[in-house]
Amino acid sequence: MNSDFSLAVHSLLLLAHHSEQMITSDVIAASACVHPVRARKILSLLCKNHYICSKEGAGGGFFLAKHATDIWLDELYQLISTGSLKPKCPKRNDDCLIGSNIEHVLEGIFSEAEKQVVKFLNGYNIADVLKLIKQEQN
Repeated sequence: MNSDFSLAVHSLLLLAHHSEQMITSDVIAASACVHPVRARKILSLLCKNHYICSKEGAGGGFFLAKHATDIWLDELYQLISTGSLKPKCPKRNDDCLIGSNIEHVLEGIFSEAEKQVVKFLNGYNIADVLKLIKQEQN
């Protein structure tokens, strides 16, 4: 799985945790220990898909467009990471039984695995994850 999914979830958790205020992309980037440009790329995707909104200018920033209970991890995964579990195979070798068939077979296996991941993630929303994080603090 790519780290964009983690960054999206991190961003949404931070916004949910500070729901009474707007948070800037620089604050989100610092919290996630990523470059602000990278954070803005994910924030832009989340805005485009109506998970968050932004306000420009002095005192601006980002805020949730949906309640944290309405943002599901399976939806985020499908938006950001679909196909990321697929293994990368070396160049195909048509002269070898294994080399000529492994990519197709692994694609099938990992496609099924990804369906199970999505099904599992359907059991968690941002509010659930924030609750788990707060429990870790205790």
